[in-house]
Amino acid sequence: MASWLGDRGSLTQRVIQCCAAGEFRVRLLHQGWGTPLTSECRILRMRRGMVALVRDVELQCDNSPWVFARTLIPISSLKGAAQRLTQLGEKPLGAVLFSDPKVVRGATQIAQLLPRQPLFETACNNLRDKPDHLWGRRTLFYVEKKPLLVNEIFLPTLPLKGGCS
Repeated sequence: MASWLGDRGSLTQRVIQCCAAGEFRVRLLHQGWGTPLTSECRILRMRRGMVALVRDVELQCDNSPWVFARTLIPISSLKGAAQRLTQLGEKPLGAVLFSDPKVVRGATQIAQLLPRQPLFETACNNLRDKPDHLWGRRTLFYVEKKPLLVNEIFLPTLPLKGGCS
C-alpha cells in the first residue's frame, strides 16, 4: 500500500495501467453542493458551514471499484480555468490536473480510516463487505492559485500484487 500512498504521479494513470487487461471506468456517484468535513474545511481554509462543489467517484476496473475519490472545490475556486472541472461527468479529474502545467500540487496527507468515520462510510457504500480499515490520502491542488482538495481512498479490491503494488 505504501507505493500507492506515496505515488506523486497521476493515480488515474496508474489505475489505468494496472487495469490494462480490463476496462477502466470512472463511475460518478454524486456531484453537487455540499458541506465539507471539518478536516476538509481546515485544509481548504474554509469556515465551517460554507459549501463547496463535492464530486464523489469510483475508479473501477471491470466494474470493480478500486479507488473512491472525493473532490471538493470551494465556490471561490470555481472561477476562470477551474470552471471546466464542474463539467467532468465521468471523465477522470486526474487527466485534467496532470495535463495542465499551471496546476500546482500542494501537500499530501496520508491517513488510516476506520469504521464510523464519515469518509470511511461513504467510501464503503458500494462494497459488499466492509473492511476493518482503509488507507487513503488527500492532496491539495491549486488551479490558478485557487485550492481544490482530492481525497483518494484505496478500496480492498485494489490489486496489490502482479506489478500493481
